[in-house]
Amino acid sequence: MSATTGRPLHGLRVIDMTTTIAGPYCARLLADAGADVIKVESPEGELTRHRPPVRNGASTSYGGLNAGKRCMVLDLKQPASVEVVRRLVANADVLVENFRPGVMDRFGLGHAGLTAANPKLIYCAISGFGQTGPSSQLAAYAPAIHASSGFDLAHMAYQPGRTMPDYCGIYIADVLTGTYAYGAITTALVQRQSTGRGQVVDVSMLEAMLNLTLGEVQGTQFELPPPPPRHMFGPVATADGFVLPAIASERSFQNAAKAAGREDWIIDPRFAKYPDRRNNWGAMIDEMEDWSRTLSTADCEAAFSRHGVPCSAYRTVAEALADPQLAHRQALAEVRDAGGSFRVMNTPFRLSGASTQVRDFAAALGEHTREILAEAGYSAAEIEAMATSGAINR
Repeated sequence: MSATTGRPLHGLRVIDMTTTIAGPYCARLLADAGADVIKVESPEGELTRHRPPVRNGASTSYGGLNAGKRCMVLDLKQPASVEVVRRLVANADVLVENFRPGVMDRFGLGHAGLTAANPKLIYCAISGFGQTGPSSQLAAYAPAIHASSGFDLAHMAYQPGRTMPDYCGIYIADVLTGTYAYGAITTALVQRQSTGRGQVVDVSMLEAMLNLTLGEVQGTQFELPPPPPRHMFGPVATADGFVLPAIASERSFQNAAKAAGREDWIIDPRFAKYPDRRNNWGAMIDEMEDWSRTLSTADCEAAFSRHGVPCSAYRTVAEALADPQLAHRQALAEVRDAGGSFRVMNTPFRLSGASTQVRDFAAALGEHTREILAEAGYSAAEIEAMATSGAINR
């Protein structure tokens, strides 16, 4: 990584009252950028602390989402713990929470009271459907948001012959919403420089997912002809696997024809013009596979690449992580916890004048509780009394 002048959010304090994926991912991005993130957890710890891989009681699933944060335990059912949050927020820049709308109010920690006490506070609330409206109280997890946003059926429409949506195994909505929340918070921080005031940031998972369906959002508004019988991007069989050539422009089509030794396609009336090519896509792929099936996946990918066609073999995540390009960009960082060390993806952007690399530790449950309370002005006797009552961890 190039020389930097530090981390861009150094000096900012963030109170992280989130669980699972979307909120923790957002707050980890803030920690990566240099903020002092204080993660508040219940005495039993949040759900991802128990998700595998777990080594010596430490989950790398938790660590990957919460690296670089200090962790304290507070039992928010106890007034003393609620008062701790209020005291911390009084000197904080950002609070992030992803409870169902209304839960923070029931704790006595709603945005109205906190922002009144600290007018500079950026209060970010992440929820399934937004803080207001007829669906705001519905429970939400990423798979349900994928379905409710139309994403799953839109994706299925590009799978010829499919009549049932995919099962959800990768929680796109969580990571996407966490990223949007990070962008919204930093946007609000920039505005605070000119106004001197914070604000509420209301992030909806449903709307985040709908932002992925750019073409479909437009297509629903107008009468369109039926889609072509086969989509433009899909697997092309080789002798030992599949590749995906992204034939997305006239140049890439012409280059793919040259790679396959079929320059006659360029003047073939079935393929020469874009609309005709779309309507005869299946025929073109069938003819392309007469060539590609004679080659190994590696040789086929190399042939497309030599001719400037964007292309990739289908890889596993393990294969992708072994790509020398990621090593060159230092895309992975080492993080340590009670189980040893493990690797985490850095943010996919680089700043020439600052570091946003993942910090190298993941805290144990309640590891920093006493340290943070002492910084907030609590005496040793007060801290011990809270530990005795169960308001904090021992």
